[in-house]
Amino acid sequence: MQKIKIILADDHAILRTGLKLMLSCDNSIDVISEVSSGEELLKLLQDVKADVLILDLSLPGMNGIDVIYEIKNRGYLINILVLTMHTEEQYIKAVMKAGALGYVSKSAFDTELLTAVKTVAEGKIYLNSDHALLMVNTLLNNNSNKECDPYTLLSSREREVMRLLVHGYSLADIGKLLCLSIKTIDTHKTRIMNKLGITKKNELVQYALDRGILVQNNEKIT
Repeated sequence: MQKIKIILADDHAILRTGLKLMLSCDNSIDVISEVSSGEELLKLLQDVKADVLILDLSLPGMNGIDVIYEIKNRGYLINILVLTMHTEEQYIKAVMKAGALGYVSKSAFDTELLTAVKTVAEGKIYLNSDHALLMVNTLLNNNSNKECDPYTLLSSREREVMRLLVHGYSLADIGKLLCLSIKTIDTHKTRIMNKLGITKKNELVQYALDRGILVQNNEKIT
């Protein structure tokens, strides 16, 4: 039987070591590589193919949600299982929307993680009963005022880029202000639109107006 090839992405070396030992006890699983950052992971995926990525959300540099979007944008064929300390509803929703197949808390038992790995390896969705219940409640109360504000999912850099975008700055202008390439700014813009569920620039401007991010006279920031 062909083993499930796993990549671990977590910035804590001790945790990666413990996960690798635990997973390696199952004869159907093979941990083939491990990384400590999103940038390192994306570079690895250019050359290494695996079945499942076990991904932490709290990575240095690019956070886990941004990593998921980037993996999908680049077309890397790997099923993603998020393993995180975050159990809040907004994280679960954001992860599943970004394209992950599974979500497991770091407080879960070993048996649950193994089940999740094998489920995700088959291309199926894995949520434990509590997480599934949260998602069901969200669907049932979709019009409730308790609905999570997706703005909270934006990183500080993404909020900065968004603020400049809606104030009329071009990608080139923003790149110069933040000392970043146009490509990087465009990537930030894509992630902002994805996280906010927005497809058009005018929708982004309206969103910014509603939140008070954009001043009414649309003066450029100095």
